[in-house]
Amino acid sequence: MIEIRWHGRGGQGAKTASQLLADAAFMAGKFVQSFPEYGPERSGAPITAYNRISDERCNVHSNIYEPDYVAVVDETLLESVDVTAGLKPEGAVIVNTAKDPGEIRRELGDYAGRIYTIDARKISLLTLGAYFPNTPMLAAVVAVSGCVEKEQFLKDMEGSFRHKFEKKPQVIEGNLKCLSLSMDSVKGTGTKGVSI
Repeated sequence: MIEIRWHGRGGQGAKTASQLLADAAFMAGKFVQSFPEYGPERSGAPITAYNRISDERCNVHSNIYEPDYVAVVDETLLESVDVTAGLKPEGAVIVNTAKDPGEIRRELGDYAGRIYTIDARKISLLTLGAYFPNTPMLAAVVAVSGCVEKEQFLKDMEGSFRHKFEKKPQVIEGNLKCLSLSMDSVKGTGTKGVSI
């Protein structure tokens, strides 16, 4: 089983990315869970979302306290939220930032595991013409976790987008470009800062 915890702010699409990941994994034949946890429900407030992805049915329905992967949709949360709390030593944190993984490592204190970064703002503006961090972050989580095979993921997401944006077909191509470019743009370091 792969467990993923998402940290974002209301309105950034962390919950939606979690749901899209569950959809993609379900289409790939996995058992899935996707659920949010809210504090004060307002735009900009910190939110947490979760995914469980498994080859077998999962009967656990609690929050995730020891994730395999953590996705940080808003890097300002690094200042106020312990995003690596409970993160398994062999796991990884994926941060939306223009900084390189080494810079993020210094911000995460004594965390010694793998760190990946992606500039979701840059990719989103390039491919979508506006800032939607959840689409690049979704692709980054798939690329790092390997929870769904890349080509299968892109094919399934194309089908999902064609259904979701049936009345706005002009946005399909940009979203697909965004996913593909994001999967190839993730930068990372292994434990103790070794580049990957």
